[in-house]
Amino acid sequence: MMTRVKRAYTDGRFGQLHYRIAAPEIPSALPPLYCLHQSPKCGLEFETLMRTVGRERIVVAPDYPGYGGSDAPPAEHDATTPAYAEACWQVAGALGHDTLDLFGNHTGAKVAAEMATSRPDRVRSIAMVSAALLTPEERAFFSDYFTPIPLDEAGTRFTTMWERILKRRGPGTSLEMLAQSYMMNLLGGEAYEWGHIAAFAWDQPFVDALKTLPHRITILNPDDDLAECTRRAPALLKNGEVIECPQWGYNFMDVWPEDVAALLAKVLR
Repeated sequence: MMTRVKRAYTDGRFGQLHYRIAAPEIPSALPPLYCLHQSPKCGLEFETLMRTVGRERIVVAPDYPGYGGSDAPPAEHDATTPAYAEACWQVAGALGHDTLDLFGNHTGAKVAAEMATSRPDRVRSIAMVSAALLTPEERAFFSDYFTPIPLDEAGTRFTTMWERILKRRGPGTSLEMLAQSYMMNLLGGEAYEWGHIAAFAWDQPFVDALKTLPHRITILNPDDDLAECTRRAPALLKNGEVIECPQWGYNFMDVWPEDVAALLAKVLR
């Protein structure tokens, strides 16, 4: 039986923060698992996985400010990785959650690292999907790739978004899953690329975090755009490993939630 995922709001620095939460019928001794989304998505990308993980422990997926149902910061310079991490801690505070496990996807990997850096005594273990350890050339490519596409009457932004989602379609991904991914992009509005910009600005702190954080960090490496640069992580990790997952691509948490939940249960300890 799958666990029901509920939605709620709490107050944050920039307004309301929206989050999803699932919990087992019988309370668990495991710390809550906080799922931290990629850009420009929201906590909805974890909902299928939450129904599975939620059978064993509390699992929470906040929307960063400006994404999903959360109010946006007033300006782009306010949208930073530390601000996203602080928003997630505000959700944890509202729910009375002290010690957490963290699971960050792409941008969420950096948010997880910042959460652990800012409150190391409140994090037990960390899992990440990919590690954006970019060369200057890769950084320039991605910065150009994720430059916001202006609105026009031809709908260029929307056709380009859909083409990119189709191109990166992972094994087993249905059209309905792709449509949901597309919808999450649109919820970011005109600020939809602020999250990528915030993530690129947090490059060196991320490297420093991998080198110094004492927490166990497990990085899952699916077959996606960051697969090659993720393989640079083992040389940096103070305590952890990279697990190759070539059978998975984008949307793998929707396609194989039971497998992902089982792997997370193994590595988050």
